[in-house]
Amino acid sequence: MAKTQDIGRDAEDRAEALLATHGLQPISRNYRCRGGEIDLVMRDQDALVFVEVRYRSNASFGGALSSIDQRKCQRLILAARHYLARSGWTGPCRFDVVGFDRGSEAHWIRDAFAA
Repeated sequence: MAKTQDIGRDAEDRAEALLATHGLQPISRNYRCRGGEIDLVMRDQDALVFVEVRYRSNASFGGALSSIDQRKCQRLILAARHYLARSGWTGPCRFDVVGFDRGSEAHWIRDAFAA
């Protein structure tokens, strides 16, 4: 397995653990469909939460959180719609982002963008 995949998996593990300490319950990881992927699907009380996890070892281009552009948001929305259609979920949903920059603490943005 490539080192970048190990780093990505570690970041997802850390993000899941962080969110679990705030009461979110894991539902699924690495949900893939044509055109998109969701790193974590979690439940926060009555809401389904789609979580994008980002890690950057070098912040010279703005860091982990700023690496999520409009194109990435659209791919996440596409994957979330696919997930919802397959799961039958009809309750509230939101998109959260957890970012890690090398040598810094996690940054969690609840309800980072809307669909």
